[in-house]
Amino acid sequence: MTAGLALIGAALALVPSAQAEDGYDLWLRHAPLEGEALERLRIFAPRVEVELYRGDETPTLAIAARELDLGLAKLGGGTVASASGAGSAIALECGSDPAGAGEYTVRSNAKGIAIGGPGQLSCLYGAYALLRELSQGADPRSLDIVSAPAMPLRMLNHWDNPDGHVERGYSGRSIFDWWHLPERLDQRMIDYARANASIGINAVAVNNVNATAYVLEPRYIEKLARLADAWRPYGIRVFLSARFSAPRELGGLETADPLDPAVRAWWADKADEIYAAIPDFGGFLVKANSEGQPGPQDYGRTHAEGANMLAEALRERGTVIWRAFVYSEHDETDRAKQAYAEFIPLDGAFADNVIVQVKNGPIDFQPREPFHPMFGAMPDTRLMLEAQITKEYLGFASHLAYLAPMWEEVLDADTGHGATVAQVVAPVGMAGVANTGSDRNWSGSDFDQANWYAFGRLAWDPSLSSEQIAREWAAQTFSRDPAFVDAVVPMMLASRQAVVDYMTPLGLAHLMGTGHHYGPAPWVCELERPEWNPCYYHRADADGIGFDRTPSGSDALSQYAPSVAAHWSDPEAIDPAYLLWFHRVGWNHPMRSGRSLWAELVARYDSGVGEVDRMAQTWRGLAHYVDPQRHRAVSANLAIQQSEARWWRDGSLSYWQSVNGLELPAGTRPAAESLDHYRSLSFPEAPGN
Repeated sequence: MTAGLALIGAALALVPSAQAEDGYDLWLRHAPLEGEALERLRIFAPRVEVELYRGDETPTLAIAARELDLGLAKLGGGTVASASGAGSAIALECGSDPAGAGEYTVRSNAKGIAIGGPGQLSCLYGAYALLRELSQGADPRSLDIVSAPAMPLRMLNHWDNPDGHVERGYSGRSIFDWWHLPERLDQRMIDYARANASIGINAVAVNNVNATAYVLEPRYIEKLARLADAWRPYGIRVFLSARFSAPRELGGLETADPLDPAVRAWWADKADEIYAAIPDFGGFLVKANSEGQPGPQDYGRTHAEGANMLAEALRERGTVIWRAFVYSEHDETDRAKQAYAEFIPLDGAFADNVIVQVKNGPIDFQPREPFHPMFGAMPDTRLMLEAQITKEYLGFASHLAYLAPMWEEVLDADTGHGATVAQVVAPVGMAGVANTGSDRNWSGSDFDQANWYAFGRLAWDPSLSSEQIAREWAAQTFSRDPAFVDAVVPMMLASRQAVVDYMTPLGLAHLMGTGHHYGPAPWVCELERPEWNPCYYHRADADGIGFDRTPSGSDALSQYAPSVAAHWSDPEAIDPAYLLWFHRVGWNHPMRSGRSLWAELVARYDSGVGEVDRMAQTWRGLAHYVDPQRHRAVSANLAIQQSEARWWRDGSLSYWQSVNGLELPAGTRPAAESLDHYRSLSFPEAPGN
């Protein structure tokens, strides 16, 4: 059968003048082509139509056709009727294999372009890939793309609460309108699914891991089913964060012990109820025995016993994703060691449909951490990488911090167990803590959209470079002009290191304010739980600074493979980026630069501030390429970042000086305010608190 698309002919409309944009269209703007790229599209497609082969048109194929219709019309400058006649065809030649992972081919041929693959999602993903290439000015006559996802599960974890508040959310309220579901499905839910499908994301956990039990009630299952129905054609399966104590809170049982027969029966019945409404329900995401959340350890059971009980309830239909983010105030060891200590003895004990989800580093989404030692150390357990797209510790939505280089560092890291982190998680997948919200531009700032995009692209293909992804995103989101892309991409690539330098240089970590994690607070030392205090992590005094994780200290280094530990064991030879993470050294410790540690620390803070100034200057020079509305918005955020980078730098250096009694190196700018001023600042109303 044939479904007609836009007819793009010799009378293509002229490219309209730039108009104000609000960022809602993300990277799916498909801005009109110009010059040679537009002419190539004219030559290739005086008339374009999509032919659907192999069976009837399915909802997924219809969406693929509609996306091509919309995208080609926009790229051509508008939908234009033309005379009938021979023309190039875009043929959707995809099979009906329901198990197809979405692998696709996009190839030019004598008739036009063929998009193929084993399943219907192949055509959808291939359609987005074609538009991505054309949006960057590719020649439609010379395409030859073969692509398959490296990871089966490419997932967003929302920390959204049913009342609309988003924990660690910096872009407005939750996008999920639970109150009006299932009767009313907001168009934003469809646009969200489009964005996810365009970058290969195929699973979404819709609620906070600090879960409420009532999301398992029938009224919420009905709401979730409406979402599942809407997202299914886009290849997205829904997951729920489940509260472990739900059998007590909802079922009236006296216990939630995972070995209790009544508890097991309650979960089995609940799973059956969900699958009756949502046959392709993905499964449960669980945060247990961490930060006060209930779990199997409340009953003397292990993580494996808790996860396996839920896995038994789901049977072969779905998956339990069990988070390895655990730490306890009752454990006096190094917080960085606790997850490894709890989970490594359980290797091989988890059911086949259980995934253990491990954060990129052993603490908590810090600006820079070494990779988590669990990767590679559990060969008989399915491990999944958890990254944070929302920038809880990297400046919220106001600081420009492109995170692909951070994730690339982790994915490329050699675990010392015969595989990189990417190879360890490839059989399972990646999860990203979402940064979407009700703000019109979805993510609070235009550049934070790049992190959503980069997460999806890396989960599909972790061999992609941060630079390649940045170039794709910048060309599609702002301007494909080479002068713009060549200027903005280096700015993006340098941004995360800038944040590291003005916040937590040389391996420092967790220096943020209490609760809201906003702004510097290395002076906080008196909170009830030691691991909540920045002083716990930096351990600075008159003699030195840093956390000793060698055998003479907490010995967290021993959790890594010997070949990896050897690289980090010598404070003279270690990469300076991890020095103070693994070593406590004196303020006069000699650095590779020839400076003392103190002078190097000051230089790093100044480097971070200086890089933000350069970013702002670069952006000012790009106004010609970007619509005024978004250019002003980014400029305003960069001005905030310039101010707050100085706040981080000045507040931190003031505190270190109060501890070490050292003068700033000659020629160094002093802090703008006193230490007392910085200590007096409080932000209980900070976003995401």
